[in-house]
Amino acid sequence: MPPPRLALPTPAGDPGGALRRSYLRLVALSSTPRHLDQLLAVSLASGHYALDPAPATALLLRYASLRAPHAHLLRLFRAFPRPDRFLRNALLRSLPSLRPHLLFPCPDSFSFAFAATSLASSCSSRGDDAAAARALHALAIAAGYATDTFVASALAKLYFKLSRGDDARKVFDEVLSPDTILWNTLLAGLPCSEALEAFMRMVKAGRVQPDSTTLASVLRAAAEVANMAMGRCVHGYGVKCGLAEHEHVVTGLMSLYAKCGDMNCARCLFDRMKDPDLVAYNALISGYSVNGMVESSTELFKELAASGWRPNSSTLVAVIPVYSPFGHELLARCLHGFVVKARLDADALVSTALTTLYCRLNNMESARSMFDAMSEKTMESWNAMISGYAQNGLTEMAIELFQQMQALNVQPNPITISSTLSACAQLGALSLGKWVHKIIAKENLELNVYVMTALIDMYAKCGSLAEARSIFDRMDNKNVVSWNAIISGYGLHGQGAEALKLYKTMLDAHILPTSSTFLSVLYACSHGGLVDEGRTVFRVMTNEYRITPGIEHCTCMVDLLGRAGKLKEAFEFISEFPKSAIGPGVWGALLGACMVHKDSDLAKLASQKLFELDPENAGYYVLLSNLYTSKKRYSEAAVVRQEANSRKLVKTPGCTLIEIGDKPHVFMAGDRVHPESKAIYSYLEKLTAKMIEAGYQPVTEAALYDVEEEEKEHMVKVHSEKLAIAFGLLSTEPGTEIRIIKNLRVCLDCHNATKFISKVTQRLIVVRDASRFHHFRDGVCSCGDYW
Repeated sequence: MPPPRLALPTPAGDPGGALRRSYLRLVALSSTPRHLDQLLAVSLASGHYALDPAPATALLLRYASLRAPHAHLLRLFRAFPRPDRFLRNALLRSLPSLRPHLLFPCPDSFSFAFAATSLASSCSSRGDDAAAARALHALAIAAGYATDTFVASALAKLYFKLSRGDDARKVFDEVLSPDTILWNTLLAGLPCSEALEAFMRMVKAGRVQPDSTTLASVLRAAAEVANMAMGRCVHGYGVKCGLAEHEHVVTGLMSLYAKCGDMNCARCLFDRMKDPDLVAYNALISGYSVNGMVESSTELFKELAASGWRPNSSTLVAVIPVYSPFGHELLARCLHGFVVKARLDADALVSTALTTLYCRLNNMESARSMFDAMSEKTMESWNAMISGYAQNGLTEMAIELFQQMQALNVQPNPITISSTLSACAQLGALSLGKWVHKIIAKENLELNVYVMTALIDMYAKCGSLAEARSIFDRMDNKNVVSWNAIISGYGLHGQGAEALKLYKTMLDAHILPTSSTFLSVLYACSHGGLVDEGRTVFRVMTNEYRITPGIEHCTCMVDLLGRAGKLKEAFEFISEFPKSAIGPGVWGALLGACMVHKDSDLAKLASQKLFELDPENAGYYVLLSNLYTSKKRYSEAAVVRQEANSRKLVKTPGCTLIEIGDKPHVFMAGDRVHPESKAIYSYLEKLTAKMIEAGYQPVTEAALYDVEEEEKEHMVKVHSEKLAIAFGLLSTEPGTEIRIIKNLRVCLDCHNATKFISKVTQRLIVVRDASRFHHFRDGVCSCGDYW
């Protein structure tokens, strides 16, 4: 026989429950919390339903839908001495965070599902929320509800929100017969490639029927990884299942084809829609923008506005030319004006898109103005501003903004960490990089491949190659960017043989090399003097992998040949390539090699090319002038300097940074502004005397030719790197490693002097200049004087 039906008691004087129905109807029709307050007051005064859980549940849910204060909801709940499970569930569903005591004494599947949803709505990946999720999961297991598909779906969503994909998968695996909703939760939360694999398992199992939400999730995943083949399969499957005409599926297909570069298919799908909605317009506008078709995107935006649709924040985010910003500065300003007029400038998504656009246009002042004007800064807005600073070389500001973020207790995500580590790498600030690494551990952030790769890059560029290699070796899933980072690190430190070894190991692991891979390997060969190996790598890149060499690859090859003294071959190499592949960097590499090997004739030819291609760069004039001076061709050196002066060109001043503890100290040549200057110069005099006793002789050939030799010696003696090293020796204990960073390439005299300093002080001195790392130990440099 069927179970007895529950009937709520009807108060006396309300035959048939007419008054109850009227009361519930008034609750549903109330449009403000004030209306509900009045109903509650009448109920309390009349004695009708004041302690009846069913109307109270309806009242509480209506309060929650009208966004009444959470404290008000709790007061209403606590007014009932014996709340039933329905009232408890209603409160769990309405609160922004979990209240564990509300689960008991009689939880059901709804209780656990609502509790998980409540916790997910307010949680982050911090340890406390993760612990609460595990505790809730444990309670669900103990109560026997963990395998309920409704509860499992809510728990999986919660774990995905906490960036704990492994735990979410475990929840799914415990359910013997997952339904479509649980599969959809899994597909929405998994990384794109894993979501595609899961969908294939779902179809192959054949136990549940995918719905439109399933296909929309899979299409989104296929679009993110630009897997056109998989997307077409899903499209065909949707046609067979009768789901291909669903609005969400059509929009997903449009996004897929757009992100895979097939705008014809995307437009065809759009044109076949009888009445495209705003979401469809937004998808196509975004597709045009992503593919750099800014004019088409703008025209469709105008069509949308003319058709009567009111553009929303997603429309503006789609039309803002973030992916193809250059040449569209006027459009950016016009769209910014439209955003202000439409009162969408307070929208976080729109403001973040404009911030990103200005960053990519290198208009950091406008970007920061947009960022500062945001009333509520999202994680995406912080990331846009930090990465903008890092990508535009404003590394100190990127780190400063990250520190500000920490002070405000805003938890970073992997993108924030990667951008900040990139800034630390550019700055060479090892102490700051280690501080960020500690934050990763402290916040228990996900160590995905991007964060691990950023750590490798940071440690390598900050001089700690051993730590970079240790992180690389611990990685379970290495992608091509990870391999590129460690190969580049070895090249930066002059260990070309090890870089080549890693490159071969990478090929053996069936990782397809990219253009960046070959650039890293060629760079390593160049700085390791591996001429034959470099030639072979370049040939493999062009002949076997069919990668067209860019300006950077040509620069590396010229540098490789030039450093080895093969100047004629380097010049012939340049002559074989079209002008589009030859930029200032290529001729600059040849000029630098001419400086090392004292070939003034070829240097003059290279300089003429450079003066045409990059006339505002003072460094080329300095190099040519120094070469003439070293060969005692003073009149020609004077002409070059005069030309630079007439153009009002100013050479980038050399400066050197050294960190003592966590504090950076910056020195310029002849610097006397440091508070310890007197002690530094006094120590440097004594150190120089010891160096001379050991055989050191100043190299003055690149100094100004119209001063006395004694003055030349003094000029090179007070270069910024010597002052920084002297300060480091004064400020640290004997045996401590000294690390300095020079913004320019280290000069011949400073390189020679540092070898002697390492010998007389028995210190390891690590120097990062604009070209590479030098490790000085016992009078020998790791570069083998080949830099």
